[in-house]
Amino acid sequence: MIEQTMVTTNIELNGYRVIKSLGLVRGITVRSRNLFGNIAGGFQTLFGGKISIYTTLCERTREDAYQLMLKNAEDRGANAIINMRYDANQVIGSVTEVLAYGTAVQVEKV
Repeated sequence: MIEQTMVTTNIELNGYRVIKSLGLVRGITVRSRNLFGNIAGGFQTLFGGKISIYTTLCERTREDAYQLMLKNAEDRGANAIINMRYDANQVIGSVTEVLAYGTAVQVEKV
């Protein structure tokens, strides 16, 4: 992974100047819930509150997409990503796509 990659949801990085824009970078992962996860999640919904099995799955999926995005940026020579976002879509049934994306840039301290 990129050492000390700066990632922000802002369109600029305070204290830095963009010297080169390297374009869109993304990381995408597709996950499905397994039978055990669906059963455990179903039981948790009966009692209300936080559904930890789905929270864990979502956190892991987002982290995987994020790391893939960082790798894509590293491959392009970026040291920062600006305007970073997440998107998620249901592909079918219990299959979900999570996308992490942003603009890869090279920056220098002002």
